[in-house]
Amino acid sequence: MNTIIQNILVFSALGVALLFLVRKFMWKPKKLKSTKACGSDDGCGCH
Repeated sequence: MNTIIQNILVFSALGVALLFLVRKFMWKPKKLKSTKACGSDDGCGCH
């Protein structure tokens, strides 16, 4: 019985670690459009 619980804990810890690494290094969120304010250098390109 203890072996089963130990295996469940080990594989769940491995899953959490792999999920963390994938989200940290491989998964990139989509970048939103920048909302630059129009200044003297025409940062938004509307002039």
